[in-house]
Amino acid sequence: MIDFKKIIRSERVFLRPMKTDDFEKMKSLTTDPKMWYYFTADLSDEIILKQWIKTAISDLKQHKALPLTIVDPKKENIIGTTRIGNISEVNKRVEIGWTWISKEYQGTGINGHVKKLLFEYLFSETATLRIEFKTDILNIPARKGMEKVGLIKEGVLRSHTLMTNNRRRDTLYYSILKDEWNK
Repeated sequence: MIDFKKIIRSERVFLRPMKTDDFEKMKSLTTDPKMWYYFTADLSDEIILKQWIKTAISDLKQHKALPLTIVDPKKENIIGTTRIGNISEVNKRVEIGWTWISKEYQGTGINGHVKKLLFEYLFSETATLRIEFKTDILNIPARKGMEKVGLIKEGVLRSHTLMTNNRRRDTLYYSILKDEWNK
């Protein structure tokens, strides 16, 4: 079972449940519209960002998802978000996604580090047997990152999702199973 109050810590980051107050710090990190080309919401728009956070917190309260704010413990700065969602306790699977990392921390390995922390939590402390990921087939950096942390490419759902620029994306699915995970 997912602990919806879980805080996950390492020397590089800590992940804590998202709070409404995070909006004030996040809005300065999300201002570049180019950052959201592969995302399903343009979080450079403060109204959309506020609604996105509100929805995430509503899902948290209803135990539908665990949206996590990523914090740099040295500077105590918010550096992004990620989420455990599409939780199916019956099928022992979850999805990790809704992830963004601020420009200052992109390319530093933080995203892969966060994924590994989540694998450790989900496979060691919960009954999770399968973790799913999905991305835009055109998002080569995300695909490389997913493959780098050991995810297996599964397939493409064609014309699956409407993007912020009215483009329909083909969605590429990845996963990792508990027995494939290398601690």
